[in-house]
Amino acid sequence: EWEIYRGDEFQLKIAPKNALRATIQLKALIKSIKGLDVRMAIGVGCETFKGVSVSESNGTAYQRSGRTFETLKEKKMNIAIATGNKKEDRSLNLIIKLASDFMDEWTPVSAEIVAISLENPTLPQQEIANMLNIQQSAISQRQKRARLDLVFDLLDYYPQTIKRMKP
Repeated sequence: EWEIYRGDEFQLKIAPKNALRATIQLKALIKSIKGLDVRMAIGVGCETFKGVSVSESNGTAYQRSGRTFETLKEKKMNIAIATGNKKEDRSLNLIIKLASDFMDEWTPVSAEIVAISLENPTLPQQEIANMLNIQQSAISQRQKRARLDLVFDLLDYYPQTIKRMKP
């Protein structure tokens, strides 16, 4: 479930365990267009009211997401999470902030490789190269430049952390 509203804002409802992957995929897709980037806040919690659209729904997930989004610019962050567990939030946000150091610098071609690799994590480099009509070595270089290994490490770590939290 998702919605675009006010022209340049969007909201997505997704299972908490998939939230960070979706966030990074969206960032990669948007950054694959030269000159674009995005700020996103992840709110983990309950939905106490289900509206006709996502933007009309309410609950701790929506409240946390909204409050966190409002602080992104001030904190000079493009991605942050709020779960209601301050200790875990602090750890996750530090890791996300460190990862953002390279994610915010993705070029459009690096971002494109990240988006494709996240969408098809088992796709061999040669097949990606065939899709893009470039050499396999260029895929390898772009994945290294994008720090794709660290993105996958973060995405492996995140669900374990979320699973330990109480709703």
